[in-house]
Amino acid sequence: MLPGELSLHDGTPAMIWPLLPTDGRALREMFRRLSPQSRQRRFLSALSDLDDAMIQRLVGEVDGVHHVALVLVVLPPAGEEWPVGVARLVQDPADPASAEIAFTVADEWQGHGVGTALVEALLQRRPAAVTRLHADVETENLASLALLTRAGQMSSGPARRGIMDVTIDLPAA
Repeated sequence: MLPGELSLHDGTPAMIWPLLPTDGRALREMFRRLSPQSRQRRFLSALSDLDDAMIQRLVGEVDGVHHVALVLVVLPPAGEEWPVGVARLVQDPADPASAEIAFTVADEWQGHGVGTALVEALLQRRPAAVTRLHADVETENLASLALLTRAGQMSSGPARRGIMDVTIDLPAA
């Protein structure tokens, strides 16, 4: 298999590669396919669309070193290739041992291993100094909480407005 090639739980072939500056349109299209609940869980607000400024933050600021973003594209034998998941890790410049993590999986691909594959690939590409992750997660987003728990030792403070501030201490790289 080529680097980045994998099979999802149902056997669907997929590839993971770095999010490129040219992926803005595909990212916007993936966002439009998300349900309102998935949009809320990812952005913690009811966004109706990704404006140009948001696309610039999500795509244009990726440097592959301190801001790593990956996309998972499914390659179904009888269907269209398209991105179904994106994950990012942003190292905190004030605390290089910490990074924020976020991921999004298209609704119809949730439960197929997309999030797991993306987070595992992201952790392999994290800056060497990063030993701790942070994420804001809705308390009802049990799938994301379970995925983060598998990444390392998870702790959280009290939920505020239904959102938990989660910290994950990572095993040594």
